[in-house]
Amino acid sequence: MSEKQRTSPIKNFLAGGFGGVCLVAAGHPLDTIKVRLQTMPQPTPGQPPLYLGTWDCAKKTVSKEGVLGLYKGMSAPLIGVTPMYAVCFLGFSIGKKIQQRTPEEQLNYRQLFQAGMVSGVFTTSIMTPGERVKCLLQIQHASGTAQATYSGPVDCIKKLYAEGGIRSIYKGTAATLLRDVPASGMYFMTYEWLQHVLTPEGKSRSDLSAWRTLFAGGMAGIFNWMVAIPPDVLKSRLQTAPEGTYPNGIRDVFRQLMKEEGILALYKGATPVMIRAFPANAADRKSVV
Repeated sequence: MSEKQRTSPIKNFLAGGFGGVCLVAAGHPLDTIKVRLQTMPQPTPGQPPLYLGTWDCAKKTVSKEGVLGLYKGMSAPLIGVTPMYAVCFLGFSIGKKIQQRTPEEQLNYRQLFQAGMVSGVFTTSIMTPGERVKCLLQIQHASGTAQATYSGPVDCIKKLYAEGGIRSIYKGTAATLLRDVPASGMYFMTYEWLQHVLTPEGKSRSDLSAWRTLFAGGMAGIFNWMVAIPPDVLKSRLQTAPEGTYPNGIRDVFRQLMKEEGILALYKGATPVMIRAFPANAADRKSVV
């Protein structure tokens, strides 16, 4: 990594906010499919599952709810995405700064991974309630019920608060940390590595073509989700379960999932995640360079 690493917190804050809007716009329909696949109930013996896969989920969603059904819950991440992604990039910048003895010191890939993990900690306070509301809105018509429990994100927040206070709104905090801390480390480390590898000899990262930047961002997103998908399944189930279903939190979700469905259930929703990861994160990274 011969080029000086950019660590301006303000620039990263603003760039991250705009990049987050691009990511939500590019990937929300596939995110809805992912959450529905992750949270669909176990079929009774002799009955087919609610969804046979990604395409079947998309077809059934559009058939029953129209194209807008794929955008259920999008207002929640759109509201939170600017501060969330801004804080993410700010956290990464701070994570780098606390490891640098001088502003010019170049960090190795392990240190970049650690800086990325710091960003995952920073975003949890925003990500957890946003994910809770988004997931609940995404699944409320999945079972075919006509009556919506929540009319929108504000109504959802009000009802969650009435049900269990701030604790209910932040349900799934540990699961979000388990997902985002290592996944963010992988994302930033992979992106920095690919930027270095793709930079022509004798040139700087600012000389990279748009296509190489898009490729680096897209691949970083894929590596991020390779780490994130198992804890994401646990988080989705915990956050959408009725109150009291998992009294011990993510541990109970994991035990039940292993007992009833096996280890492969930790990768439910992997197909839409990977389809979404490249274009959404490519759009995200291109918007911040």
